[in-house]
Amino acid sequence: MIRHRMAALIAILMTAVPWWSLGAHAQSLVRCGPFTSDVIAAPEPRVARWPVGEFEKINEAVKTQPYRVLFFGDSLTERFDEEVWHQNMMPRYVLNAGVSGDRTEHLLWRFQHGNLDGPPPAVVVVLIGTNDVGAGRMPEDVAEGIRADLQYLRRHLPNAGILLLGLWPRDEWPDARYRRATVAVNQLIRTCGDNGAVVYADIGGVLLDPAGRLDPAISPDHLHVTGAGYARLAPRLDRLIDRLLAGR
Repeated sequence: MIRHRMAALIAILMTAVPWWSLGAHAQSLVRCGPFTSDVIAAPEPRVARWPVGEFEKINEAVKTQPYRVLFFGDSLTERFDEEVWHQNMMPRYVLNAGVSGDRTEHLLWRFQHGNLDGPPPAVVVVLIGTNDVGAGRMPEDVAEGIRADLQYLRRHLPNAGILLLGLWPRDEWPDARYRRATVAVNQLIRTCGDNGAVVYADIGGVLLDPAGRLDPAISPDHLHVTGAGYARLAPRLDRLIDRLLAGR
């Protein structure tokens, strides 16, 4: 009788709380989310020649060169102004691991297929999600994709400090569609920061004028950033990276 009652109780619990959600919460390695119950995009490779070539270059670089910091992202990372990079990132031994066009699921696939296979870095910088926004995804789904990337990093690089950057402003004015979407994503992912293993920083405001406008001199297409924009961002990145490198 007791055995039957226990079996019935377990059946009720398993119906009320799916077994996979129990495992997901037990294994959570970041403090935030889940942000949605939607099924987010599965890890997926890029197939065009350019992103495949960049992915392979990063795989080679992490295995053959001594980088202390890996800076992952999309075109906003890959197209970082060269002069500013040489002045600010190179002295800190930062690898530019950006691939133009990447979304959160593409970055996760890269993590799983070699971009983390070298000596463990001291710090990982993550700036990803603006292409998810551009694809029309809901902010909650974008945030959950970012959270999946963080979970993988925490699991596979438990001793690395993670700098999670908020999405940089898009569109010229604050009330425009993509600007509102990036703000909504940032409001969610900021909760992933714990000022320990994961440090969240929203530094994109330095790209805006006092009225909140993204000036064409800083971002001609209201997405990508000119050298003048990267020069504004670099001092803040320097301080954040130095903070995470300290003691590691």
